[in-house]
Amino acid sequence: MKALVTGATGFIGSVLCRELVRQGHQVRALALPGEDTTGLAEINAEIRYGNLLNKDDIKGICEGIHTVFHLAGRVTDWGKREQFYQAIYDATVNLITEAANQAKRFVYISSIAAIGFGRHMNGIKESDPAFRSGIPYNDAKLDTEKLVLAFHESGIIDCTIIRPANVTGPGSAWVRDIIDKMLVMPMPLIDGGRHSSSFIYVDNLVDGIILAATSDVGKGKIYQLRDDWDVTWKQYINDLGSFIGKKPVGSIPYGPARMLGAVMDAVCTPLKLRPPISRMAVDITGRNNDVDTSLALTELGWKTRVTYPEALEKIGAWVQATYKN
Repeated sequence: MKALVTGATGFIGSVLCRELVRQGHQVRALALPGEDTTGLAEINAEIRYGNLLNKDDIKGICEGIHTVFHLAGRVTDWGKREQFYQAIYDATVNLITEAANQAKRFVYISSIAAIGFGRHMNGIKESDPAFRSGIPYNDAKLDTEKLVLAFHESGIIDCTIIRPANVTGPGSAWVRDIIDKMLVMPMPLIDGGRHSSSFIYVDNLVDGIILAATSDVGKGKIYQLRDDWDVTWKQYINDLGSFIGKKPVGSIPYGPARMLGAVMDAVCTPLKLRPPISRMAVDITGRNNDVDTSLALTELGWKTRVTYPEALEKIGAWVQATYKN
């Protein structure tokens, strides 16, 4: 298989590229001009530079490609609606239109956020209704899923959608952002940190992405991927903090935290400042987001390969190397 990977220099994309090459596939990697592509060069990936919002940049990018893995997008918990829709929805319009008459398969990496955060989501299946939450990242992901499915239903190109839970691993935002915050300010738990952290380790996610992309049964399907770890946010943040000698301080109930997040979003976003607490961060850490993964388990034969203790060991080594000074 010859694969195109967008977001190839990112946290998930770089791991996906390495695993595809390890399995014997050819990889064409799309990176933004100026991005560090040293790691991609080391695995002999074919590197192309371009911006998905510029149609001329990606003209011909799918020539000779069998499967497109689309990971690029704006991945953060704050920003203006147009920023998310440009980076997520508009970029996908351009890419899938370019891929439609050239590639055979289009795999879109979405998020469980597309379902609509702000409620307990434990047990929710892929077939259950999603709702528009008003948080730009969530809504952009949902609308982009609808776009991708419409292309599949038209018969132009076979599509598959992957909805990862919270992705962790060495260098993940769920490692780096938490460590950075604990180093400079007291970090409280949300709702006592009692809810599931709903994680998927990046290697386990990549396993699922490749299984879905190479399976005929995955055509036209949405798969939710979440590890079977039994780990609360309290445990995870304490475990992370132990690498730098820090602990969470206090707790904020979900309701007040959500209101504070809404205020911070409204005040900080127009000023182009990252809010110290956001609605999205509160919804992720203050609710149970253990979505149902039985479809991936039964149809794809996917399972958690890297255990929590193994993941924590790898994350700890990265933290020690990165924050040693």
